[in-house]
Amino acid sequence: MEQQEVKSRRPWVVGVSGASGTPYAAAVLRGLLAAGESVDLVVSRASRLTLLDETGIAFRDAHWQGDLRQWLARGADGKPDAFDVDVSDVRHWAAGDLAAGPSSGSYPVEGMLIVPASTACVAGVALGLSKDLLQRAASVTLKERRPLVVAVRETPLNGQTLKHLVTLDEAGAVVLPASPAFYAGATHIQDLVDFVAGRVLDAAGVPHRLYRRWEGELGGGSSGD
Repeated sequence: MEQQEVKSRRPWVVGVSGASGTPYAAAVLRGLLAAGESVDLVVSRASRLTLLDETGIAFRDAHWQGDLRQWLARGADGKPDAFDVDVSDVRHWAAGDLAAGPSSGSYPVEGMLIVPASTACVAGVALGLSKDLLQRAASVTLKERRPLVVAVRETPLNGQTLKHLVTLDEAGAVVLPASPAFYAGATHIQDLVDFVAGRVLDAAGVPHRLYRRWEGELGGGSSGD
């Protein structure tokens, strides 16, 4: 009897750093899962403080599935249970686990998305510090010539950070500032968050319907469609 070929799992690594913007990360994660993509999640130690501050949710390694469900169910306006998300195809790796799968180039992944990316994270990746799994996975992504999207969330930017961003661009990463646009007809904070998340997924080549695309007609964003 002929054996059925089993498709190997090739996740997107999603790294969440300590910058403000945890709703961006949640929207990207929801978008990946809605598109049928697998996810390997790395939540930095600093980002857990930001998540607690912005949402009141404590992200704990021992209870990560329940904490993740609560986080992804939350709207950008703070409303709980705004989304129903299946997290069964998410694998979590502790930020301090440098023996984790994404720390090796032989571990099969599609690429990596860092959302949001703090200036400290940007510097660490640009300099190749690999001080934690998030930075190490990003370095591996670059050396393996896989897609890396860095959604930097900081303002203003100083000269040193700008140099680090140029270094990442020259190394092949997509530098994507978390800059919402208004031409898509945003009427809610979630629309602005979803625009940024959608642009991240665009850069990764992942299909989605998170925002209304520009179609070359003025006034489309205010038509109320």
